[in-house]
Amino acid sequence: AGICALSARVGSISDNFVGGWYSYRASKADLNMLFKSAASELSRPYKQCHCVLFHPGTTDTPLSKPLQANVPEGKLVTPAYFAEQLSSLISAAEYLE
Repeated sequence: AGICALSARVGSISDNFVGGWYSYRASKADLNMLFKSAASELSRPYKQCHCVLFHPGTTDTPLSKPLQANVPEGKLVTPAYFAEQLSSLISAAEYLE
């Protein structure tokens, strides 16, 4: 069994050089810590439990438009690419069961 959620770089405490987006940053940082703790705790009684946080990179969406000027060329991913990567990740996790 497993659980998967979408993380984001803005949830990194050590990688916050510009500030802003307080509630979004806080929610992603909380999610990261929740999954870190859950993975540690669930791995003891459930050896086959997988807790996966997926961060695809900066995705070309209206939310990321203000940040896209700072994304290196070739590093902005399309929603279709994101969906393909997420599908592959889930398929790989299903293989582990």
